[in-house]
Amino acid sequence: MSLAPTSEQPLYQQLADSFAEAIHQGTLKPGKRLPAIRRVAQSHQVSVNTVLNAWQLLEDRGLIEARPQSGYYVRGVLPAVTRHGQHKTRVRDPSSSKLDLIDKVFAAQNHPDYINISLACPQDSELFPAARIARITASLLRRHPNMIGRYALPPGSERLREEIARRALHAGQTLTADEITLTHGCMEALQLALRAVTQPGDCVGLESPTYFFLFPLLASLGLKALEIPTDPQHGLSLDALEMLLQEQRIKALIAMPSAQNPLGCGMSLENKKRLAKLVNTYHFPLIEDGLYDELQFDWPLSPAVKAFDRDGWVIYCTSFTKTVAPDFRIGWTAAGRFHDAIARLKAVSSMAESALLSETLAEFLASGGYDHHLRTLRRRYAANLDEARGLIARYFPEGTRATLPRGGFVFWVELPGGVNTTEMFDRLLQEQICVTPGALYSLSERYNHALRLSCCYPFDARYSWAIRRAGEIACELAGVSCGEAQGVPLRPQTV
Repeated sequence: MSLAPTSEQPLYQQLADSFAEAIHQGTLKPGKRLPAIRRVAQSHQVSVNTVLNAWQLLEDRGLIEARPQSGYYVRGVLPAVTRHGQHKTRVRDPSSSKLDLIDKVFAAQNHPDYINISLACPQDSELFPAARIARITASLLRRHPNMIGRYALPPGSERLREEIARRALHAGQTLTADEITLTHGCMEALQLALRAVTQPGDCVGLESPTYFFLFPLLASLGLKALEIPTDPQHGLSLDALEMLLQEQRIKALIAMPSAQNPLGCGMSLENKKRLAKLVNTYHFPLIEDGLYDELQFDWPLSPAVKAFDRDGWVIYCTSFTKTVAPDFRIGWTAAGRFHDAIARLKAVSSMAESALLSETLAEFLASGGYDHHLRTLRRRYAANLDEARGLIARYFPEGTRATLPRGGFVFWVELPGGVNTTEMFDRLLQEQICVTPGALYSLSERYNHALRLSCCYPFDARYSWAIRRAGEIACELAGVSCGEAQGVPLRPQTV
């Protein structure tokens, strides 16, 4: 990688990212000594201090370690989660115990006194352009004081829909403002899409594992779920999907092809094109959840499946809650042939989104600050994921594996030794630490040994302590020595 002195990213960070990529790709293997600092400085035409700063950053991420009088070496990298075993695609309804566990996890995630390392809702104020959003909102109210005294009516802010259509080009989508429906977050977009393309009693295909709140959503609409095998690195099994389409066993599919929750994986461009061809060939609706699409780490961004949608069978859903302002709850959908049906459902269910919030968001998008903000977020989350994986490698039982996401801020951890992560969740709640057990992400019991962790929090002493404590309890449940997790200090004070 050649460093770019004119980039807004510091040289030491560019250098660290270059070596981090080499480590993840296996070019630099665990135990290998890094080149001498002066040699790296000469070859990249930077100062020794720049290299030292880069090495410090890689140490913080848990990717390298210093050995006295020897130099820097690649740490033993946390093994990746491999292909999940094949499982039968059975139609299931969520049990009452599964729904109760979801409610219990939500209650814990929302408890203000708990250290949360699982909720996929960014909690660090530095992750959002709060000051700039506040200035835009105040300016709008000064210029249009009557705005909050008027009803927002469908189809909602034209300016925001125009800005969304312009930005959709980054995901390979060619849209007009009239093809976009504003929604109350991504969850409403998914719900409207399901209502438009299914009837009570229908069966909907889901990735496995998948975002757990889809189960109560389907149940509330009288729909059944059928889980489709999903590879931790490559995404949804298209062979399994095609078989289901041939057998006409599902009426719709919900999938996250670019940055999947909870695995963090993304489908290849070839597979996205194949998926688009399948849904158009079989005249079958795909509800594409693009919530984390703009947080993909690779640039340029991998296009959405919607970009290859020939006849309008893909319903694209997303929102700005993960990137701009969580409390705004502004999402949108581009529904193709289902646009009119979804627009009518939106109008009779919740009318339109707030004009003040919509216009604020539109002005922020138009100002050009969003792209700079996204670049910062992507770097921050990529570094956070590296650091969290480093902590897992250090403190969890030997044999623990984790996914290596290509976007977003959540990742999937699988534990050895028959560790039941629901039991682990209950143990940690007693110490006011919240994780999300893998049992939530499937209607079967195949992920009882897994966890989803989130990296959208300040990486302070409390967060590190919570992961260390989780590792110690995992070791206890696995019946193995805790290694570096032994002697975990008392809980630190709030930072």
